[in-house]
Amino acid sequence: MQDLFLDRQLTLHRCPHCSVSKPNVSLNNNFETQSFDKKHKRVWGIYVCANCGGVITASSWDWTQDVMELYPTIKMVDNALPPKAKAFLHQASETIHSPSGSIMLSASCVDAMLKAKGYKDGSLYKRIEKAVEEHLITTEMAKWAHQVRLDANDERHADEEAELPNSNDARKLIEFTTALAQFLFVLPALIEQGIEHSKKE
Repeated sequence: MQDLFLDRQLTLHRCPHCSVSKPNVSLNNNFETQSFDKKHKRVWGIYVCANCGGVITASSWDWTQDVMELYPTIKMVDNALPPKAKAFLHQASETIHSPSGSIMLSASCVDAMLKAKGYKDGSLYKRIEKAVEEHLITTEMAKWAHQVRLDANDERHADEEAELPNSNDARKLIEFTTALAQFLFVLPALIEQGIEHSKKE
């Protein structure tokens, strides 16, 4: 929460809802709460993004002081992902307000993750199916991956019958892609760290 203060304006790099850069986030309401023993006081600010109308809640121990809590939090892409996949997923999250571009970036992330796992030949469809055959991913995960692929195809080929996507469509695909990333890279990295930690102990 560095350089973020509870004030009339909340100075965020990006809105956690629409991801617009340097959003106009203004105070809508504020109030104070205390723990039952009166020892833990918090001042809360309720803010609204002028771009998307999303509500952001922040707290501090006093007004104009450093923000201690922020909801929703701004999501960060895990460092366990390969560099290209990480960059694509980060860009997809930052361009939710441009849904077509965000959806294509999500598909690029799926593509990069499979390539990092050694699935480089053929179309993305064939590589997803090959990953299922070799038990890298489950059939259910393949359905996620195919959904991302198909939605990106609609945007790439400007399918006349397909409706233009909205930010919710882009957000859904980012969630699918993030879940796949968790399974393929983040969870294995955590398990490996846990094993190494137990060896040291």
